[in-house]
Amino acid sequence: MADPLRLGIAGLGTVGTGVVKIVRQKANLLGARAGREIVITAVSARSKSKDRGVNLSHYAWEDDPVALAKRDDVDIFVELMGGEDGPAKAAAEAALNAGKDVITANKAMLAMHGQALAELAETKGRLIRYEAAVAGGIPVIKALTEGLAGNTINRVMGVMNGSCNYILTRMESAGLTYEEVFAEADGLGYLEADPTLDVGGIDAAHKLALLSSIAFGTQVNFAGIKLKGIESVTIEDIRHAADMGYKIKLLGSAQMTPRGLEQSMTPCLVPATSPLGQLDGGTNMIVLEGDHVGQIVLRGAGAGEGPTASAVMSDVMDIARDIRLPTFGQPAQELEKAPTAKTALAAPYYIRMELLDKPGALAKVATVLGDAGVSIDRMRQYDHPGQNAPVLIVTHTVTSDALDHALAALPATNVVHGTPVALRIENV
Repeated sequence: MADPLRLGIAGLGTVGTGVVKIVRQKANLLGARAGREIVITAVSARSKSKDRGVNLSHYAWEDDPVALAKRDDVDIFVELMGGEDGPAKAAAEAALNAGKDVITANKAMLAMHGQALAELAETKGRLIRYEAAVAGGIPVIKALTEGLAGNTINRVMGVMNGSCNYILTRMESAGLTYEEVFAEADGLGYLEADPTLDVGGIDAAHKLALLSSIAFGTQVNFAGIKLKGIESVTIEDIRHAADMGYKIKLLGSAQMTPRGLEQSMTPCLVPATSPLGQLDGGTNMIVLEGDHVGQIVLRGAGAGEGPTASAVMSDVMDIARDIRLPTFGQPAQELEKAPTAKTALAAPYYIRMELLDKPGALAKVATVLGDAGVSIDRMRQYDHPGQNAPVLIVTHTVTSDALDHALAALPATNVVHGTPVALRIENV
């Protein structure tokens, strides 16, 4: 049997301790499957004295993760600290420069610095693996780099943040407002220390940027993602969408178009009967569309100790088996810097607005939409006790430019109260 594969783990939070548990509890199974023993030799975290529920006395301790990354008795540096820059990035760079392979769950670091890190890794003849960085326990990185390698990928789409999906489905099932469910989710520990990373769509957009790079052979381009969180989604939107046969999801979508790479992470309506529409709670779902395979749907736990630690171990096992692939599926130097599509492909939209309850209001709105090239598919007006009438419109397929032009012209009608809400409809 080959020499043991030695891990150095930086970060002993939920995921880090989960990895320790798997290595300890599954030692025989891992060794049999990898053809060599998997061992932990050293660890690092902010506090040595904290009780993490696992025995760490067998491992060397380093206060400094960079020192851990350079240790001679570490073959793989496992970075589970998080953070776009700072110690995580410094330690990952140190590990690569010291001839170590790197495994990370850090989607923010890779979304912002992935190209430079991939180039460094390949220059040093080392690997960066990051299955745990996207969709927790779902093996979507492996699906794209290996299982679907014979396909041209047409589109990547999915729900990539379980906290947002929990909030939206909880609002619908309990009839609660966004503010009420946000407070509930925060109290249950479902949100990041900075909740904006979740509800603002940033965490999910980091993941989408990584999937786009692999799918389309491009450099990671987080800045090119059209980004909007779920903060403006109301319980009324959720009810109205359901009334028309839709569910609202924070949906990531990426596709290569003749105009460039189109990437978005925004609230969208999806058919309630579709796999995405039936996704409840904190579960993630990724939809991959290839020219030969058709549509593949991957569903599973997007976070948590077990699923994410499982994803880390899948990378450990690949390295143990000497499966060595470029960071983003192709050599980093060959990745294209794709132009960002300035406008999105045409799609139908849901529009909610409040009109002043006076004669001719609907006619004025219809005229503005028509002049902008926005055709109405369906329109509903609901009973109202006050002076303003809630109106819902579903458009035919329209470009985002035409829709934006129409929305900008609506205030001049003097019949629209407040700011209309417009959400894209994805007929997946």
